Amino acid sequence: MMIRNKKKLFVLLLVGCALLAYVIRIYLRPVEIVAVHEEGNFSSVLVKTFPFTDKRKIDWWLKNKDMLKEKYGIPRPDSDGSFTVIFWDFGDGYKETDGYDRLCFKDMKPPKNCIDKNSFMFVKNGKNTGMAFWVDDGIYRVKKSGEMVKTRYK
Repeated sequence: MMIRNKKKLFVLLLVGCALLAYVIRIYLRPVEIVAVHEEGNFSSVLVKTFPFTDKRKIDWWLKNKDMLKEKYGIPRPDSDGSFTVIFWDFGDGYKETDGYDRLCFKDMKPPKNCIDKNSFMFVKNGKNTGMAFWVDDGIYRVKKSGEMVKTRYK
């Protein structure tokens, strides 16, 4: 009886460790940028992995904005400093248009120049509105003092 309980405990511990390792791996996985498409001061960044939480998404932007500028030339603000960068889930890759709800890129030739519209985060900077992060749980606006204020979607 005692040996059987020890075996069950060992198996449960092993499964728990494997599950924990998987969760840590998913949580710490690097963001993989597949492509960047631009139209004016709007940039679409197609990614295969992106952080899960709003905080980690914003932190990722803050840590990687210089790399994005150096490597991809984004954001590309207009004359008043306004820009929008949208991070999209690359998902199953490029697809043909469905004529309805896919995002298609003009800088690629059809037929496979579209993706499903599944955004992770919008980063917007406006002359009058300043910097804002549009994520799952609301909009985080950066005040001139550097403080971040969250508002919920209406």
